[in-house]
Amino acid sequence: MTAPEALEQATMLARAGDGEGAVAVLRTALQAHPRFAAGWHALSMHLHALGDDRGAAAAEARHVQCSTADPRLMRAAGALVDNDLPTAERLLKAHLREQPKEVAAIRMLGELAARLGRHADAENLLARCVELAPGFVTARHHYAAVLYRQNKSAEALAQVDLLLALDPNHPAFRNLKAAVLGRLGDYTGSIALFAGVLKEYPHQAKLWMSYGHALKTAGRRQDCEEAYRQAATLEPTLGEAWWSLANLKTFRFAPTEVATLRAQLATPVLSDTDRLHFAFALGKALEDAAAWEESFQWYAKGNRLRRTQLVYDADDNTAHVQRSRAIFTRAFFEQRQGSGCEAPDPIFIVGLPRAGSTLVEQILASHPLVEGTAELPDIMALARRMSPRGSQGTAAAYPGVLASFDATALRVLGEEYLERTRIQRKTAAPFFIDKMPNNFAHLGLIHLILPKARIIDARRHPLGGGFSAFKQHFARGQGFTYDLNELGRYYHDYVALMAHFDQVLPGRVHRVFYEQMVADTETEVHRLLAYCGLPFDPACLRFHENERAVRTASSEQVRQPIFREGLEQWRHYDTWLGPLQTGLGPVLSAYPGVPLF
Repeated sequence: MTAPEALEQATMLARAGDGEGAVAVLRTALQAHPRFAAGWHALSMHLHALGDDRGAAAAEARHVQCSTADPRLMRAAGALVDNDLPTAERLLKAHLREQPKEVAAIRMLGELAARLGRHADAENLLARCVELAPGFVTARHHYAAVLYRQNKSAEALAQVDLLLALDPNHPAFRNLKAAVLGRLGDYTGSIALFAGVLKEYPHQAKLWMSYGHALKTAGRRQDCEEAYRQAATLEPTLGEAWWSLANLKTFRFAPTEVATLRAQLATPVLSDTDRLHFAFALGKALEDAAAWEESFQWYAKGNRLRRTQLVYDADDNTAHVQRSRAIFTRAFFEQRQGSGCEAPDPIFIVGLPRAGSTLVEQILASHPLVEGTAELPDIMALARRMSPRGSQGTAAAYPGVLASFDATALRVLGEEYLERTRIQRKTAAPFFIDKMPNNFAHLGLIHLILPKARIIDARRHPLGGGFSAFKQHFARGQGFTYDLNELGRYYHDYVALMAHFDQVLPGRVHRVFYEQMVADTETEVHRLLAYCGLPFDPACLRFHENERAVRTASSEQVRQPIFREGLEQWRHYDTWLGPLQTGLGPVLSAYPGVPLF
């Protein structure tokens, strides 16, 4: 079979819904015809649909190698295939100095920036690429993916829809749109798209994983379990599938499944990422079996592995808190009284992860005047924008830069936040919830740009909340949770910052202690609604009947009446929590409310 004939056969198979057959035909053809540029491009798009972004990038680099006569671009593409990013970057920048409008080189440099995690640079490069060449489909696809990775979901959706207008059945475009719709809260659309792609690629474990995540958020528990089990069956070494089952919280592994977890962890060829997922899953299985010491050992192993993959500096976090306390004085806020956007729409729930914020959200979202959305990234995106590269430690850095903003600038920022989050609002409810816990670090910004927004601090016992975060593997972010001492320091800094705002903005923040909410739910709900200026509604006490989508690890727990089981669970592990206690310092003995700062 000639290469063009193979490409035609692969195209026919894909149109008939046999995406995996198309991939097989293309791989066979490319072994025989390794210089067939169009085949590499087609394979790249299929691999994107499978969620194999690294393989897709390598195939696209081979496409560039085969479709250009420029030796420097060929060498740069080869360096990308070999993951030699410094060489690729040097060659591409040299090429672009001579030919600044060479879109193939711009696209490759954008891909390289994305691989290095420089997503803002990647976005700028790929935006320039599609500006110069609007019909450059590969570049637009990468552009949409980079926007999605930066939580610019509305912008990503616009780009994906342009791609789907050209090719409505393209599996990679549908797969990306499914992910974007999930980020935007359209789980019906997301689930339908994932299901459609799975009909074409039924043996792809990572697709089943993505499908399972969407089903979980939508509350389709049985279907979700089946999707995760299918992923684990197709790829037994995929640790994320097993952790996803454990992460349902109310799920329990059978003895045979625990044996499978142990067997996989004894396999020397597991990747670190799969190994840490299996370790967290086995820790949860042993916790459910009351094997506390061995459970802790596996949690600790999973955390150690994950910590090696992250860049986190506890001193940087402490320095941010100290700068914030120095800048955000009572006089600072008094001088800016009357600034910002007056809209009262947002209700921010802040604190630490695993501290009961999802429970507070579910209670409020059960009120007819309040819409629950998700952990929205928009406040943090605004803060990042105010910290340009190289500004750290200078007056131009965030949050110090806020001193230079006048009333108009602060109002515009508040209006921008409301506009950015509008796509998340699906109902006519006048209030909506932003449940990003880490927004506590940006409380000064929130108050300046949205002075009438409500702010709720969801707080839990330092050891209970701390250990709950330690045994949780987060999909992204929360780098402070993978070391007990760093976790304690972070909690200490959080309490110090919130105490500061209690002093300079008395009454601005309403605090909910998780233990008190569990012990006397009705009283705490009345207090919560009164702070928000909402009339009491009995639906808030029946929050577990609310069928809304919930996008956090507690999604199954808040679909039950008050979840008391985990309240004192940390006490079984108290023997091993010494580093956490050291990091907490006096904050531990002062809980729940003794002023220390």
